[in-house]
Amino acid sequence: MGNGETRVRGLAARAGGWSARHRWAAVGIWVLFVVLAMGLGSAAGRVDVKDSDQLKGETHTAAKIIEDAGIDEPASETVLIQAKDAGGKATDADFRAAVAAVMKAVEGTGKVTDVTSPYDTKTISKDGRSALVQFDMRGEADTAGDRVEPVLKAVEEVQKEHGSLRIEEIGGASMMKTFSDAFGDDFEKAELSAVPVALGILLIAFGALVAALLPVLLAVSAIMATMGLMGIVSHVMPMSDTANSVMLLVGLAVGVDYCLFYLRREREERQAGRDSQTALRIAAATSGRAIIVSGVTVCVAMAGMLFTGLAEFEAMGLASLMVVAVAMVGSVTVLPALLSLLGERVEKGKIPWLHPESRLRRKRAGNRESRFWTAVLKGVLAKPLVYVVVAAGALLAIAAPALGMKTQNLTLDQEFGDSLPIVQTYNRVNASFPGGSEPAEVIVKASDINAPEVTAALADFKARAISSGASRGPVEIKLHDAQNLAFVYVPLVGGSDFDKAGQSLDKLRDEVRPATLGKVEGLQAPITGQVAGSKDFNDQLTGAVVPVFAFVVIFAFVLMLLSFRSLTVAITSIVLNLLSVGAAYGILVAVFQHGWGASLVGAEGVGAIITWLPLFLFVILFGLSMDYHVFVVSRIREARLKGRTTKDAIQHGVVTTAGVVTSAAVIMVAVFAIFGTLSMQSMKQMGVGLAAAVLIDATIIRGVLLPAVMALLGERNWYLPKWLNRLPDLTHDEAADVVAHEVEEPARV
Repeated sequence: MGNGETRVRGLAARAGGWSARHRWAAVGIWVLFVVLAMGLGSAAGRVDVKDSDQLKGETHTAAKIIEDAGIDEPASETVLIQAKDAGGKATDADFRAAVAAVMKAVEGTGKVTDVTSPYDTKTISKDGRSALVQFDMRGEADTAGDRVEPVLKAVEEVQKEHGSLRIEEIGGASMMKTFSDAFGDDFEKAELSAVPVALGILLIAFGALVAALLPVLLAVSAIMATMGLMGIVSHVMPMSDTANSVMLLVGLAVGVDYCLFYLRREREERQAGRDSQTALRIAAATSGRAIIVSGVTVCVAMAGMLFTGLAEFEAMGLASLMVVAVAMVGSVTVLPALLSLLGERVEKGKIPWLHPESRLRRKRAGNRESRFWTAVLKGVLAKPLVYVVVAAGALLAIAAPALGMKTQNLTLDQEFGDSLPIVQTYNRVNASFPGGSEPAEVIVKASDINAPEVTAALADFKARAISSGASRGPVEIKLHDAQNLAFVYVPLVGGSDFDKAGQSLDKLRDEVRPATLGKVEGLQAPITGQVAGSKDFNDQLTGAVVPVFAFVVIFAFVLMLLSFRSLTVAITSIVLNLLSVGAAYGILVAVFQHGWGASLVGAEGVGAIITWLPLFLFVILFGLSMDYHVFVVSRIREARLKGRTTKDAIQHGVVTTAGVVTSAAVIMVAVFAIFGTLSMQSMKQMGVGLAAAVLIDATIIRGVLLPAVMALLGERNWYLPKWLNRLPDLTHDEAADVVAHEVEEPARV
């Protein structure tokens, strides 16, 4: 198992040694890097993902046609006017008066344009009780939410004057404002509270303010540097707010974890009687190497998102990859420099009831082994087969509901429930005008949009859209003569039911369009809209699942094989991680799709998992799971290198890492759980899925299943076929006694 050399070859050990010897230079370089990255990123500005780049297929084609034509689609708004009594009709005098009052009120704000009467556009419900006044907001659609308040107030005033009617506004701008008011602060508080939560847990873990602050400061500086880098990189690959939020989550999680691994090992060696520099060198060669292996594996997992072909996923993947790489580099360079500068002062700011002096005066051999995990391991190692069967069976049972997973983009009422008035308005509009709030949009491009054959094809399409059963109408056509474009708005039968609306969309695309617009030579007519976008997104994501899964699993397997020189370790690592992800999927489906125990997490069973989450969770969890796995297995392998039997090495590796793994897991679970408290169902699903998976991973997987499997395998854990001996050797680590020997002989460092 040993390599027979006394020279420390590991990259982490060399980096840590250089930083400890040139500590001010290492700290200065890091600070300069962070400042330069932030400055250059701020100067460059961030380029965000465009609508035309979000998806491929027809949705992309439609967005590109609109973008190339220079048309900025305004934010459209609708006012629902509905008789409260069953006998009320749109033809009544007071109803007509209300329509006129609404039109006059919104026009009077000066914020809107193209106000249309339902009597002209035929937007009156089939039962005659409801009508829609439609208009567009002036200015850019992206900022319409900032200008819609006067319009909303004008509509409210009309409502006060017509008590027998229900008069409510809904649309892109009003929804933007409502959600911003309701959930904007929610997100901000969640992101800001993550740091103090992590700091509080670290204070409990270390019992000293300085030791607790170091991981947080390193993680925050890595996040700040990455934010700057995102601005620079965005000019090549556009970024987004979502990518920024994911980067913050991942950066805080891995940044704190990596520093935690390093600090705990350095402290452990000092408690065993090593001087500060010796302890630091040992931590660099052992935990430092584990950080590099883990960091590279996480980066590979995040890179899997680059294979989806979805701009939003690509942005999230690249941003996460960058923050992990920056945090990894900081942990093996500037952290050793800071620890070298601080020495014993890293224990400053002790909290007596958390960090009594007796803790620092343990026996020299005193690795801080966990009593709880020592007791657990005693049973696991005594009957490993029983524990493998029980633990694996339990996880498979938890994962079972995932076999019936249903994914879809959540509708407004699924996402927010009925807690917001605008959601109730949305439901009423869909009930009276199925598909009216989310119509399909046909973007028709021709060399001459007013040519007779084009005009005839548009009229034919309009008629067949209704006669085919895809729409109940009214179908609206809006011409842009100067650009030779026509926008055709088709309310889909099925409305907010995406499954039924998807069938109507298929009729438009596969039957109605080929028989009408498709007969005009040279004419383009891609169909977009919310339902179409959801379908195109699902199709593209489904096509990306196999390549992404294959990429992540294969490269993670290769990295583990090269890092541990064991085919067995590589295989078991992949299997255990997949089991962890499967259990997370099962919990998601049980809670959010079936509603089992949903109330316990303040959620509702919405009948589906949001489309993007399964692939996102797989990539994130597969990467983050490697943190604990690499750290624990590295410690087991280190003990084995020092001559312990495999069973003793397992016992030693698990119980000595239990404290740091528990602390790291608690931080991750707490940070992810914060997002599980948000009001949006999609954020709840993400937070609960991540928190549950990390909790399972740090307890059942690493504390029970991993040692039980390794105990069953015995010496076969280190099996490497002879034909694989030619593979590159990345096992450049040393046992602690070798590193200590090197520190005692400075001339040989």
